[in-house]
Amino acid sequence: MATSSDLEAARIARLPDTAYYIPDFVTLEEEINSVPLPRWTQLSHRRLQTWPSTLTKTNTLLAASLPAWLHESIVSPRLDTLGCFAGSPHQTPNHVLINEYRPGQGIMPHEDGSAYYPLVATVSLGAPIVLDLYEKGPDNDEKVNRNPAFRILQEPRSLLITTNELYTQYLHGIAERLTDEDLGVDSIANWEMLGDTQPYRNSSYERQTRVSLTYRDVLKVAKVGNSVKFLATGR
Repeated sequence: MATSSDLEAARIARLPDTAYYIPDFVTLEEEINSVPLPRWTQLSHRRLQTWPSTLTKTNTLLAASLPAWLHESIVSPRLDTLGCFAGSPHQTPNHVLINEYRPGQGIMPHEDGSAYYPLVATVSLGAPIVLDLYEKGPDNDEKVNRNPAFRILQEPRSLLITTNELYTQYLHGIAERLTDEDLGVDSIANWEMLGDTQPYRNSSYERQTRVSLTYRDVLKVAKVGNSVKFLATGR
């Protein structure tokens, strides 16, 4: 089982600040690329699930436990063993987003924002994807250069952790395309850390359906007894 020393060994040295990549974080037998269908929300470019609930308008999470299949099964205990959330207020993730990306789907460059402790841990399932990192504009706004500053290849069953300035000073996005190209040691920041480069020996791959599980720690949590107040005020 991975430990905190394994996390330090997984640091992506070619990125300007703290990021970690662990291939084969879950096994092929453990890989699950389907979740309860009633919880899917259809967005314009992908499907989404939010556990245990969406945040209020004040970026507050109404206190509730993650379901056992997310909290007690595979990923959460391993994240706790790595110690990556040891410095967060709740010392463990309390919020999970599940996104499904079909071929050609993506998400525009964005930041996760101040609602969360500045660390995100993402497990990729089903298929690889290239994550693009963009530097923010000079006024710390969301205007970005057309070309990404860095690219990270996330293999199936891998774990990617980003924190510190990579969380606060960079935007991340997934391009809407059917094929990811120009893959190699000069263009992919974690190329040397990949578990298997053979699928990308032609410097490209055709996308397939990918599911991502993104673990975060929401800073503000309201007790269940205060839920009615938050919902009534709309704050």
